[in-house]
Order: sequence, then C-alpha cells, then structure tokens
Amino acid sequence: MSTNILFNIFLLLLNILFTFTLNKLNKMKTAIYRREHFNSAHRLHNPNWSIEKNKEIFGKCNNEDYHGHNYDLEVCIVGQVDEETGYLIDTKLLSNIINKQIIDPFDHKNLNTQVDEFKSLNPTTENLARVIYERLITKIPTGLELKIKLYETRKNYAEYPVL
Repeated sequence: MSTNILFNIFLLLLNILFTFTLNKLNKMKTAIYRREHFNSAHRLHNPNWSIEKNKEIFGKCNNEDYHGHNYDLEVCIVGQVDEETGYLIDTKLLSNIINKQIIDPFDHKNLNTQVDEFKSLNPTTENLARVIYERLITKIPTGLELKIKLYETRKNYAEYPVL
C-alpha cells in the first residue's frame, strides 16, 4: 500500500474516533440541585421493644413528648439537558413539586402522628430520605434520575438512593 492510502485510512479512523468522542461528550449527564428547608418533630420508637430497650437504642430521640429538627433537604436531578430549553428541569417546576410533596406535608408537623407513612414506620433520617424519594420520583419527568440528601443536623445526613 502506498503511504497516501495509509494516511487516508488513518485520517478516516481519526475522524470516526473524533466524532464518536464528541457525540459521547454531548450525551454526558448533567445534575441540578435544589435546596429546601423544613422543621419537623418526631420520636424514634419501636413498639415491639420494651421501654428500656427503646431508651437504650434511641436515647433522647425516644422522648415521649417528641423532639424536633431543622432539616435541610438537597434534591439532585440527573439527566440529559433539553436542547430546546437548555434545562434539565425547570427549577420553578422542581420547587413546586418539592413544596407540594414534601414541604407542605412535613413542615411544622409531627412526623409520627401527622404523616401517614410514619404511622407504621420509624421516622429515622434514613427512612425519611427514602419516603421523600418515593414521594418525588413519581412527580419528576420520566427519564430523569433522582437523589436525595437529607441533613438532620450539620453533622448527620442520609442519602437515598446510594449505588
């Protein structure tokens, strides 16, 4: 083969690789985050355990009169940016979904007594993060991924889901 033919084959392969790489980069996922805040009271308690065991495991969080937290919620949406709008999701829409599904039903509420999911589920931060995910996932547009990060305190938080 002549050098000219080999060079043309090389350029063709380089062009294919370059096009593939550009297409791959254009298809990379993007994440957008929305932060919200709510205050809720709860009591960590397992009705199948003795009073002593509940106090031993949950300590102050087993207070019969409940206790409260100032929760910070971080909602992460992951997916492809829409070429027409430039949005992954309209943040006004995301804010409205979070407010209707999470803030309105949880803010200044007793999770144990006023939120249906926690009438039979211990309202730990881990369970609360999962319930928030389950409430939001059905409301966000199809094809987008959802991840929840819920801060109970500055030092303690839960993420859901984690892969």
